[in-house]
This record gives sequence, structure tokens and C-alpha cells, in this order.
Amino acid sequence: MESDQQLPEKIEVRQIRGTVCRTQKVRRTLAALGLGRIGKSKVLPANPAVVGMIRSVRHLVEVKPAKE
Repeated sequence: MESDQQLPEKIEVRQIRGTVCRTQKVRRTLAALGLGRIGKSKVLPANPAVVGMIRSVRHLVEVKPAKE
């Protein structure tokens, strides 16, 4: 997600990779996003805190705008 793009109000985040051999910080970030298992998804508000957490685990998740 680029900063010059308009963020949607809500985004859907889906975990596509596992947490084996990942640091505790990465695992806790996924837990804070409501994820933790491959294939699990959540609809979250697109605020700066959530976007920052997603950016730190972007190699493990897939992000798309939530369906209204």
C-alpha cells in the first residue's frame, strides 16, 4: 500500500504463509491483527496503526479492499 494512494475504509487481510521459524515479534503482530493460521482472514479498519502492522508482516499476508 503506497502512501499516495487513497486507502479504502476497510481492508481484508489473509494470512498466506506460516509462522514457523519467525520471530516472536512477527507472531505477536499477526496475533494483534487477528491472524495466526494459514488461510485465516479478517476485515480491519484501514487506519495508520493497522497499515503499519500489515507492512511489517507483508511477506506473510495478502491484502485487498474489503467488499462492502
